[in-house]
Amino acid sequence: MSTEGSAVDTLTIEEVAAELERLAKEIAHHDALYHGKDQPEISDADYDALKRRNDALEARFPELIRDDSPSRRVGAAPSVTFSPVVHARPMLSLDNTFSQEDVQDFVAGVYRFLGRLPDQSIAFTAEPKIDGLSMSIRYENGRLMTAATRGDGTTGENVTANIRTIAEIPNQLPKGVPAVVEIRGEVYMAKSDFLALNRQMEAEGKQTYVNPRNTAAGSLRQLDAKVTASRKLKFFAYAWGEMSDMPAETQFAMVQTFKDWGFPVNPLMKRLNSVADILAHYDEIGLERPDLDYDIDGVVYKVDSLELQARLGFRSRSPRWATAHKFPAEQAFTEVEKIEIQVGRTGALTPVARLKPITVGGVVVTNATLHNEDYIKGIGNSGERIRPDDHDIREGDTVIVQRAGDVIPQILDVVMEKRAADAGSYEFPKTCPVCGSHAVREVNEKTGKMDSVRRCTGGFICRAQATEHLKHFVSRNAFDIEGLGSKQIDFFFENEDPSLQIRTAPDIFTLEKRQQQSLTKLENIDGFGKVSVGKLYAAINERRSIALHRFIYALGIRHVGESTAKLLARSYSTYEAFATVMKEAAPLSGDAWNDLNAIEGIGEVVARAMVEFYKEPRNIEVINRLIDEVTPEEAEQPVTAGSPVAGKTVVFTGSLEKFTRDEAKARAESLGAKVAGSVSKKTDIVVAGPGAGSKLDKARELGVQTMDEDEWLALISG
Repeated sequence: MSTEGSAVDTLTIEEVAAELERLAKEIAHHDALYHGKDQPEISDADYDALKRRNDALEARFPELIRDDSPSRRVGAAPSVTFSPVVHARPMLSLDNTFSQEDVQDFVAGVYRFLGRLPDQSIAFTAEPKIDGLSMSIRYENGRLMTAATRGDGTTGENVTANIRTIAEIPNQLPKGVPAVVEIRGEVYMAKSDFLALNRQMEAEGKQTYVNPRNTAAGSLRQLDAKVTASRKLKFFAYAWGEMSDMPAETQFAMVQTFKDWGFPVNPLMKRLNSVADILAHYDEIGLERPDLDYDIDGVVYKVDSLELQARLGFRSRSPRWATAHKFPAEQAFTEVEKIEIQVGRTGALTPVARLKPITVGGVVVTNATLHNEDYIKGIGNSGERIRPDDHDIREGDTVIVQRAGDVIPQILDVVMEKRAADAGSYEFPKTCPVCGSHAVREVNEKTGKMDSVRRCTGGFICRAQATEHLKHFVSRNAFDIEGLGSKQIDFFFENEDPSLQIRTAPDIFTLEKRQQQSLTKLENIDGFGKVSVGKLYAAINERRSIALHRFIYALGIRHVGESTAKLLARSYSTYEAFATVMKEAAPLSGDAWNDLNAIEGIGEVVARAMVEFYKEPRNIEVINRLIDEVTPEEAEQPVTAGSPVAGKTVVFTGSLEKFTRDEAKARAESLGAKVAGSVSKKTDIVVAGPGAGSKLDKARELGVQTMDEDEWLALISG
C-alpha cells in the first residue's frame, strides 16, 4: 500500500524504507529527464515537493539513508580535507603530437614495435580530447564506492561526495556488470553553463571565472558538495582502470558498453584504419570545435585492439598505444609593456614579456615566455633563424601571441608596421638581477656549442636560486609540505631571527625544535597563529619518511624530472645504493658510470648532471644534514610474483626474429627485469639473436648467462 501523503511520524520503519526506495528511483528519473534530455515531466514545484518528502523521511530514520539517496547527490556534510586514494592502476598522461607528420610517426611506430608492415590492418579510435578534469570512479558489485582525481598518477584526491552530485554519473550500474569496475573519463563544465555562471557572478558584483576547465576543477574540489552540485558539472566516459572482468575486446566496444551502462560517451568517437581517415576526422572535429558546448584541445588516437594495447605496453609515463593530437594554438595581437628577467633554481635567467592583457582562447593572458636571449633576437636553439633578421622583440612592440598547446603563452612574431621609430633593442643582462653575480652561457666541452641559457654563477648565495630551490623542494610532486607556500618560504628565508630562518632544506625539519628553544614564537607573528603553526609542524613531521623518487626529485638536480626520478628509484631501490653510484661514477668512467648510462631513459647529459651535483661539497653537506632528519623509503618494485627474471639485468643483442627489440624490452620490464643497453659484470642474462657481435663476446668473457630467443621465451613462459 502506498504511503504517499501519510504523515511522516505515523509511518513504520519498513514503510519509510519502501518509500525512500521509490523516491530515489522517481527523483533519479526526473533528474535524468531534466539534466540529460532537457525534457522535464513535472513542474519545479512538484519536483521540490518530492525532495522535501525525501528529506523528511530521512530525518525520521537517518539509518535508512540510501547510497543512491537524492540528498547524497546534492551533498553530504562538508569534509575537513580530501583523503588520498591510491589508484589500483596508475592514471598516466598521453604523449602529444602537433602535426600530420607526428601522427604518421605514431602510427608507423605502432606497426614497427609490433613487427608488422603498415598495411592498415590495425584499427584506431579517434575521439575529441576534452579539456576537463580526469576522474576515476570505482564500482563494486555495481555500487559507486569511490571517485578520485588523477593526482600525481599514482595517488589522487577522494572526491566521492562531490562526484555523487553529478547527475550524469550513475550511483548504481545495471545487473550483470563485473564485480569491480573502474570507469575513467573527464569531468567538465559546458560552455553555456560557464557563461551563465559568469553572468550570475557579474550581476552579484563578484569576480568572474577564467575558463570552464579551471572552474570545473575548482567546483569539484569544494569541501561542501552542495557548491559542487550548484555548478552543473558533466562527464564523458572513455577509459577504465581496474576491471575484474573485461566485457569487450576493443577500445570502441568498451566505450559502447559504458554507454549501455548509463554513462555519457562522446558521439564524435570513430573507429578508423588509415592515417588519411584519422587526419580527415581530426579536421572534421576541428571544424566543429567552435560549435561544441564543451572545450576540446585536440583529438585522442588509441589502438582499438586491447590485445595489441597489452603487447605495446607503456613507457615510463604514457602508453605506447595512444597519443593526443593537439589543435594549433590560438593566436592574438597585443603589446609588450616590459621585459623582465626571472631567476630559477638552477640559476637560469629566463626573460618574460609583460603584456597588455588580451584574451586568447577564452583565457586572459598577461605574460608570455621569451625562453632565452637568442629567442628575443629571433634565433632558435640550433642557431637557425625563427623570425626575419630585424624581427627581434623589443619593449613597446606589437606582437602575435599564441598559447602553445593551448597552455603556455609565447610570442610568435613582431608586427613591424607598428614598431615605434625610437624603440631600442633589448639588452640582455650579463649579471644576475637578484644577486649581481656574473651570468654566463656555458660551453659544452664535448660539442663546443654554447648553451642557449644564461645562468647566474652565484649558486646558493643567490637569493633567487636558494628560494626557488626551497619552493621546488616543498612542491606537490616533491615533499608536498602543506603550509609552506611561496610566501611562507620568502618569509622564513628573509627572517634574521635564527629560530625562524629556513635557508636550506634541512632547516625545514629543525624549525620546530629551534622554535621550542626561542622566545620569539611563530604563532605570535601576523599571518600565523597557534592552530596554523601546529598544522605546519604536523605537515613537516609527516614528511620525515618520504618515497625515494620524491626525495630524488626534491633535490632539484638539473635535468632530473619526476619521470627520471621514478626511473632512478626503480633502478637503485634505496637511497644508499643511489648515492654510492653517484660517488663511484664521479670520474665519468668505470662500471658505475657505465651502468648509470645503460639505464634505459638515462642519457649522458642527465648522468653527467647528477654526478656533477654530487661532486659539489656544499650539496653533499646539505644532503647529509637532510638525511639526519628524513628517511627515503625503499622503492616498491613491480609485483612480479613467480617471475623467473624479477630483479635481473637483461641485455638484448643481435637481430631478434621472434619479437621486435621494443616488444622484448617491454615484456622483460613487465616481469620485473631491468633492461640495459650494454654488458657488464652486473648483467645477468644476454639474449642473443642472429648476428650478435661484441656484446655476446663480452658476455662470454665475463661468464654471463647467454641464451637464444627460444630459450628466453621458454624461460619467461615457464
